[in-house]
Amino acid sequence: MTIQTITPEAARQLLDHGAVLVDIRSVSEYARERIEQACHIPMERLTQAELPRAPALVFLCRSGNRTRMNARTLGACVSCEAYVMEGGLDGWKKAGLPVVRDPAQPMELSRQTQIAAGSLVLAGVLLGAFVAPGFYVLAGFVGAGMIVAGVSGFCGMARLLMKMPWNRRAMQA
Repeated sequence: MTIQTITPEAARQLLDHGAVLVDIRSVSEYARERIEQACHIPMERLTQAELPRAPALVFLCRSGNRTRMNARTLGACVSCEAYVMEGGLDGWKKAGLPVVRDPAQPMELSRQTQIAAGSLVLAGVLLGAFVAPGFYVLAGFVGAGMIVAGVSGFCGMARLLMKMPWNRRAMQA
């Protein structure tokens, strides 16, 4: 099934006529900020999950990129009209439509990983330049880890961050 792209305003109108928003973001992304009416089914669980019955489904992610990249998979899961919301949650907010925010929830794991990796690389470079050249190894080690994560899909730093108390509490909620 071909999935068309629609604006957030058009998605809002479809909601008024029985359509269902399906948020495909991760659990941590959804917990921190979401559209109140959205049904949450993470992309990795979508093919096993039973989709809500509705005249139309509107899929969204944070920026619209994930839904566009997975449009073929999303189309294979539906038996009704289906749409990808242009701009995702960011587009919804830009259109001035309401969202539910929970700032008590931790930042998305990908952002936590980027911050931790960037901080370690910066620390390694600064310590290598001003303390001892051996600290450059830290920056190299983190860089190598990011390459492995990109190639294999396994990120040790993300796994470690998932075990942190603030993320464990969020996953249990």
